Amino acid sequence: MQSEQLNYIPIFMQLLLAVGFVAGTIFVSGKLGPKRTSQSKDKNFECGIESVGNARIPFSVKYFVVAILFVLFDVEVIFLYPWAINFKELGIEGMIKMVVFMLLLLVGFFYIIKKKALDWE
Repeated sequence: MQSEQLNYIPIFMQLLLAVGFVAGTIFVSGKLGPKRTSQSKDKNFECGIESVGNARIPFSVKYFVVAILFVLFDVEVIFLYPWAINFKELGIEGMIKMVVFMLLLLVGFFYIIKKKALDWE
């Protein structure tokens, strides 16, 4: 039991080192950093352009749908790499499974095209 607990010592040391480094960096930068403030320094700006209007302008939901669909299909394509590497070892059974996977992927792709999820207005 004691030897199993000793196996966790490197993990706790690394955690302590990481937390200590972050806390130390924040503390030192707070003490050594500049402290002069002025009205022009405290103004909000982005890329040198003064802010105008409200920053809470809503985005179109279409933007988020396209982003989620991109991530979804991108992750599904990642499954093709291990299959391609082990193609010969998997044989005909692996080929059949990948054809079913690709058919399901294409059904989903044609569904989002039919629903016009990728059309911009």
